Amino acid sequence: MLKRLGIYFREMYPIVPRLLLGFIVFGEIYFIVLLNYGVTDFHINYQEFIGGFTVFSFLLWLRIADDFKDYELDCRLFSSRPLPSGRVHKKDLAIFVSALIAVTCILNFVFMNNIGFFLFLYIYGTLMSLWFFSKKKIQKSLPLALVTHNPVQMIMNVYIISFTCIKYSLNAWSLTTFLAAWTLYFPALIWEVSRKIRAPKDETEYVTYSKLFGYKKATMFVLILTIVDILTNVLLVWNLNKISVAALLLNTCWMTWKFISFMRDPTQYKIVSKVERYTYIQESMMLITIAAYLIFGKI
Repeated sequence: MLKRLGIYFREMYPIVPRLLLGFIVFGEIYFIVLLNYGVTDFHINYQEFIGGFTVFSFLLWLRIADDFKDYELDCRLFSSRPLPSGRVHKKDLAIFVSALIAVTCILNFVFMNNIGFFLFLYIYGTLMSLWFFSKKKIQKSLPLALVTHNPVQMIMNVYIISFTCIKYSLNAWSLTTFLAAWTLYFPALIWEVSRKIRAPKDETEYVTYSKLFGYKKATMFVLILTIVDILTNVLLVWNLNKISVAALLLNTCWMTWKFISFMRDPTQYKIVSKVERYTYIQESMMLITIAAYLIFGKI
């Protein structure tokens, strides 16, 4: 079983990079909230590490749940993947994810301060894995699946924000927490839509937003989302580092040009590849902003 799980993680969810991502997501929201509240006296202990692990664990659970949910479709369209190919068994993943959830729950129940928000996150994740008891309706509607599933990113953000505000006795209802809840939601939404936008010649049986609405309208939608996303980022870093604001705006201008170029000629590249580069740069700039503020103060 361990060998088969190794195949799954290697191809579908590399453990080390994704664990690092979990800590990055947690740390970005954690510090951006604290710095906007003017808190620089941090009390970091095992709780922050449990929070980062919880983000990693939850996203891994969603990955496995998606493979179970889409098993029949994957057998037709992505038969080379570990689960539909038979190289990994459903029982392997079921045993692993049960142990993973148990460990995550124990750590949160014993050590964390926001149990209610943790339960809400996992209840929502469970409902997602069950198609909200409306599989036939949601599975055949890509927009409905997006509306019901994508908010989980914001709920995960709220889990991090709630822990931070409770630990440092901060006001949980403010413009800062509102913006922080959205700040990583938009990149996830932009990526989710973009990965299902294709040039007309690349369309297959797989349902995409470009097939439903046309590649130009779908691309225009993510362009609008990108502009809204940069507004949340700028507002969060405005009082921390003006140089970062300029860099974030420059990156967004580059991405806007790529969207426009794709709408003119969708055959030149896959738009999701440009979105991924944009997101890596954007989130790296947010992390650099945090680090620069901690080292040099307000610039």
